[in-house]
Amino acid sequence: MKRVAITGLGAISPVGKTAPDSWRAVAAGISGIGPIDILRGHLVACPIAAQVRDYVATDHFASKQLSFLDRTSQFAVISAREALADSGLEPSHPARVNAPTIIGVGVGGMNTLDDNFHHIYGEWKSRVHPFSIPKLMANAPASQISMDLGLRGMTFAIASACASGAHAVGVAFKMVRSGEAKVTVAGGAEACITAGTMVGWEALRVLASDTCRPFSRNRSGLVIGEGAATLILEEWDHAVARGATIYAELTGFGANADAADLTSPDPASTAEAMQMALADARLTPTQIDYVNAHGTGTMMNDKLESDMIRAVFADAPLPLVSSSKGVLGHSLGATGAMEAFVTAMALYEQIVPPTANCTDPDESLGLDFVTEGPRKAPLRHALSNSFAFGGLNAVLAFSAASAE
Repeated sequence: MKRVAITGLGAISPVGKTAPDSWRAVAAGISGIGPIDILRGHLVACPIAAQVRDYVATDHFASKQLSFLDRTSQFAVISAREALADSGLEPSHPARVNAPTIIGVGVGGMNTLDDNFHHIYGEWKSRVHPFSIPKLMANAPASQISMDLGLRGMTFAIASACASGAHAVGVAFKMVRSGEAKVTVAGGAEACITAGTMVGWEALRVLASDTCRPFSRNRSGLVIGEGAATLILEEWDHAVARGATIYAELTGFGANADAADLTSPDPASTAEAMQMALADARLTPTQIDYVNAHGTGTMMNDKLESDMIRAVFADAPLPLVSSSKGVLGHSLGATGAMEAFVTAMALYEQIVPPTANCTDPDESLGLDFVTEGPRKAPLRHALSNSFAFGGLNAVLAFSAASAE
């Protein structure tokens, strides 16, 4: 079994066009949630979203290339370019050329789909863009990364709703650990803040109307976000031999299914996923210093996750816990990858990012949610939780590069 290093990070988010800018905002608790600004926004009652603002596609792509790229794929390619550049792997390096590309997506090219449906049903047009299907298909982000960066390894999408990004990183981790690949490109992408999608979310009655307040007593719901994050996973000895920067070590992956309710998590099953990640990493609860929680900001989910964390750590000191969604919103298929990126950076810089907007911590939840701002702390090992509609759970375990 090979050790797995994280040697490259890329991100585009509601608080930054790059990984460093995104991390700085998350670490400072600066929220990217604001007034929603979309086409046909008059159809949407929810007034807020966590959008990538002031984004100019032609700063990143030639006009002709944009004919093939939904906003989701654009974000995926931008974050992958940054991550591979950050890794220091040359374009001709065999490990890079042959790297598998695994990208999590929740719903795919919804901007393309929403625009097409408006043309057909709203404007009564009988034709749409000839590349509509290649733009909106769920594997488009992974395929576009492969083509843009010349990656010839196994390439595919993972679609498991809000756990997609974490599942993608976990599967890529297993490929490197088993020796199947020296390097993998893994992450998640989403850009589905469209009128049609938002109206669908409104029907579920889980959206906040002002902001996302994870674990706060006055929490009122989640906020839809967008963006992408990419991690370069590399065989540890290979990374060390070439002198690569190692942000953290990915040490374990636990995943299962509740096989129960479509939208409500099963506490026993989600706890089991955390325990699976710990066992896979050969860690015990006493060794975990930080949990990046799923922390959506809904009354039910935050309580269930808190109960589950306390159960897993019943015989160990409780870890520090925070949610990134008060800053980034809930970017669905991208969120597990976003939070993996945040957790790796937390270990690298030995800083626990705060739970933004948690202005009235819910003491009944029984955990320290790091509400006062970023906290310096000795961090050896951490977990990142992702729980999805359909009862799909994915938990990643990380260790500081210097941890024994």
